[in-house]
Amino acid sequence: MTGTLLAIGAGIAALTGLGAGIGIGIATGKSSEAIARQPEAEGKINKTLILGCALSEATAIYGLVIALMLVLKI
Repeated sequence: MTGTLLAIGAGIAALTGLGAGIGIGIATGKSSEAIARQPEAEGKINKTLILGCALSEATAIYGLVIALMLVLKI
C-alpha cells in the first residue's frame, strides 16, 4: 500500500513539468507578439522572458526532485 501511495505522489509531483511547459510556451508566444509590435523594446522583453522562464523551470525542477525523493524513498 505504501509503495502505491509513493508512486502516486511521485506522479503528481512530476506533473509540475507539465505546468512549467505550458507556462513557458505561453510566455514565449506572448513575447514574440510583443517584439513584433514593438521591435525597439526587444532587449527589455527578452530579459523579462528569460527571467520568467528560469523561475518557471525552477518549479519544474523542484517537482522532479520531490518525485525522485519519493521514488527512492529518501
